[in-house]
Amino acid sequence: MDNDKHLKGTTTVGIVCSDGVVLATEKRATMGNFIASKTAKKIYQIDDLVGMTTAGSVGDAQQLVRMISVESKLYKMRRQESITIKGLTTLLSNILGGQRYFPLMVQLLIGGVDKNGPAIFSLDAMGGNIEETKAVATGSGSPMAYGVLEDRYHEGINVDEGMKLAVRALYNAMKRDSASGNGIDVVKITADGYKRIETGEVDKILENLK
Repeated sequence: MDNDKHLKGTTTVGIVCSDGVVLATEKRATMGNFIASKTAKKIYQIDDLVGMTTAGSVGDAQQLVRMISVESKLYKMRRQESITIKGLTTLLSNILGGQRYFPLMVQLLIGGVDKNGPAIFSLDAMGGNIEETKAVATGSGSPMAYGVLEDRYHEGINVDEGMKLAVRALYNAMKRDSASGNGIDVVKITADGYKRIETGEVDKILENLK
């Protein structure tokens, strides 16, 4: 049996900024009350300027990442341009909808920068609920994260401010949710590229919150 398929429990955050998007997650994966991994990967790059965060079953999420990455590359080869964030989300929705009787147990955020600018969409396990959003959290710690996002998010926030806000939201979730913890991964995506933030830079933001 593939144990990774059953690793669950997480908090993920996505923020649309004036100059890009920020995606962030913590690194803990749980099986019930057991901490199964302290370095779980929950942000995946699926196109040059597109990332996806995953909450739920790790194995299901990895299967989706492989499928959608291939579809994104095929689209670029055929059309000579990248698929839009909305287009990728619709594609994911169709894949999830096709699994309706054997659902992939995931909750997804798809975010990045395309010809229309920065955008983030959230998607449920059935693929039926597509929502464009400005500041969003998913997973078991999302109620705590939303408290911070709703209090501090504002229109026109830039990616550097967005990074600090995402880390603050996750920090608060990790204090209250036992399924979230063990460090924070942050990705910022602008027209200049997809960048994973170094651990040292994240640690500096955390130090200012304590």
